[in-house]
Amino acid sequence: MFTVQHIHPMLVHFPIVFILTGFIAELVYLFFKKEQLLSEASFWLLLAGALAAVASYASGTFLTKELQGVGVSIQNTHEFYAEITTISALVGSVFKVYLKMEKKEKSRLKWIAFAIYAITAILVCITGYYGGILVYNYLIPN
Repeated sequence: MFTVQHIHPMLVHFPIVFILTGFIAELVYLFFKKEQLLSEASFWLLLAGALAAVASYASGTFLTKELQGVGVSIQNTHEFYAEITTISALVGSVFKVYLKMEKKEKSRLKWIAFAIYAITAILVCITGYYGGILVYNYLIPN
């Protein structure tokens, strides 16, 4: 039976895929192949990933149950990283939109945007790691 607690596990895959795929596209564009399509894909994937991160964070915050006992610490760590990831994705998106609107995408500021994107990608991995611990160690019965 479907409940609102199913929404968070359904949504979390979107920011993971969008942000990590977009970061790889940005990495390839900046260091290996100056193909404009990679840069455009990276931009749109970051925006989609930021929006998906907001939806995932909101669904996790408001639609999932609080754990009891030992799992509370892991849940709090997961929530902390989810919040930081969402903020980082939003900041990176706003910065990339600014660069695009001001036509400064090829300026040295692109390296700041790349650093924010890299941090966001790392944070997505950390958040997912703690989410996986929650699911496999505390939510799935042995």
